[in-house]
Amino acid sequence: MSYNKSQLAEGEEVSTHILSKVIKAGRRTYFFDVEATRGNDYYLTITESRKMTRKDGKEVFDRHKIFLYKEDFDKFANGLSEVVNFIKHEKPEYFENLQSTKIDNEFDNL
Repeated sequence: MSYNKSQLAEGEEVSTHILSKVIKAGRRTYFFDVEATRGNDYYLTITESRKMTRKDGKEVFDRHKIFLYKEDFDKFANGLSEVVNFIKHEKPEYFENLQSTKIDNEFDNL
């Protein structure tokens, strides 16, 4: 994501971009972006972008963003791991294909 200075409010600064991971999933794309504050504290933004077609036929993107700060990393990772493990137990068929096996292994490492 890039900004031009005219898009920013007076005194507003853009954080430093550190790392991005993009996951394409059909009409949805997920972005995991690590950013740094001026004090060099890292935080994570998780963005879901959905491609939608308006009634006039024009394609637009609906975006939702979550900001996750360092004090919540462990709680978030633990909660996500817990609910994914619950789903694995209740609906193991969701994790039977090869792509899910890779995701499955990544959650085990949280």
